[in-house]
Amino acid sequence: MRDSESSRRSSSPHGDGGPLFRAAEPPARPHVWDVAALVHAVADALGARFGAVAVRGELSGYGRAPSGHCYFTLKDAEGTAALRCAMFRRAAALLDFAPEEGDLVEVRGRLAVYEPRGELQFVVESMRHAGAGTLYERFLRLKVQLEAEGLFDARRKRPISLHPRGIALVTSLAAAALHDVVSALQRRAPHVPIVICPSPVQGGEAPALLARAIAAAGCCDRIDTLLVCRGGGSLEDLWPFNEAAVVRAIAASTLPVIVGVGHETDVTLADFAADLRAPTPTAAAELAALPREDALAELHGRDARLKRSIAQRLDAQAQRLDRLALRLARPAQALAPLRQRLALLEARLRSVPQTHLGRQRQRGEALTTRLSQALQQEGERRRRHALVLAARLQALDPRRVLARGYAWLSDESGRALGSVRQVEAGAVLQAQLVDGRVQARVSAIEPDEPLA
Repeated sequence: MRDSESSRRSSSPHGDGGPLFRAAEPPARPHVWDVAALVHAVADALGARFGAVAVRGELSGYGRAPSGHCYFTLKDAEGTAALRCAMFRRAAALLDFAPEEGDLVEVRGRLAVYEPRGELQFVVESMRHAGAGTLYERFLRLKVQLEAEGLFDARRKRPISLHPRGIALVTSLAAAALHDVVSALQRRAPHVPIVICPSPVQGGEAPALLARAIAAAGCCDRIDTLLVCRGGGSLEDLWPFNEAAVVRAIAASTLPVIVGVGHETDVTLADFAADLRAPTPTAAAELAALPREDALAELHGRDARLKRSIAQRLDAQAQRLDRLALRLARPAQALAPLRQRLALLEARLRSVPQTHLGRQRQRGEALTTRLSQALQQEGERRRRHALVLAARLQALDPRRVLARGYAWLSDESGRALGSVRQVEAGAVLQAQLVDGRVQARVSAIEPDEPLA
């Protein structure tokens, strides 16, 4: 290191003892990030750059948590790179196969940052065996398209009436879901009428007919809730409820919609557009109306509260009526306080002039005293001022100056003299002294030297 340093010295252009290096300007201080802000910025950059990507790799460490979320690692074929992945419960419910260790899969999703640990992870929205799963791809494309249209926005969800006047049901007349829903409604709320709008729920013509039946249900009178139901099946069987026409019809319905399609693990695009999703058709019926027993219990409770309120109101009015009757029976008692108040006001009215005159008299005396004192003070002040002026005038009297030995000189015309240049030899001058005048003739003039 010393040799290299000496070589730098010898090769320096400043070999005559000058500086080895030219001083550089200090670098600008970099922006200091907060940890959370930096992690947020990285997450935003990843989201903007890798919003939707597909990755192929081998599964490693695949596991499903009790919450339903799945966590695993994707590795390349050589094992030289790995990517942490997370698949949340809703996406995991769409899997049509059981992933195993070492499977070659293709996942689609987005890159994100797990902020509590600052780790890169891949949020998986779909998974398929490499080279298969085209239906899932179509499902995801439709989901992205319809979500971009705002059909899945949570802000457009409407509340479900707990006491509907009527319920419309869209399903197939041959479906087992029809029997399950009707049985559940008749058991829970037999007083609520049901309007059935039949439609095929499977096959190529099902989407258009389902959309037509949903629109027709919205035109029914005295209907507050619409149920769209179907039993379980494969993804292909449930596909009509993923078609854009059905999803748009549910979103455009004038009635709040409850969708109960398939079993609890089945998810369709109709579930996202509905105002409420039910795991099964029977559960949809249970969410549509309260049980008759609960409604009757609530009705009885309201009846009891209404009776108590009416009784309390009647008791209060009866007591008020009794008090008014007592006051009306003895009017003299009501007039006595008024008479006392009238007498008090009369006494106060009589005493007002005397009191006012007394106050005015006292005020006049006080003002007279204050005026007399003010005149005396002003006279004394003016007297002291006159004495001060007289003393000042006396101090300025020129005779006091003449009394100290000075004289006032003037020529024969009476002009005051202040300089020897105004006097000539032989001139007659008058000198005013303190007790008389003296005439003098100038015999000589001796001017003083001017001051420096």
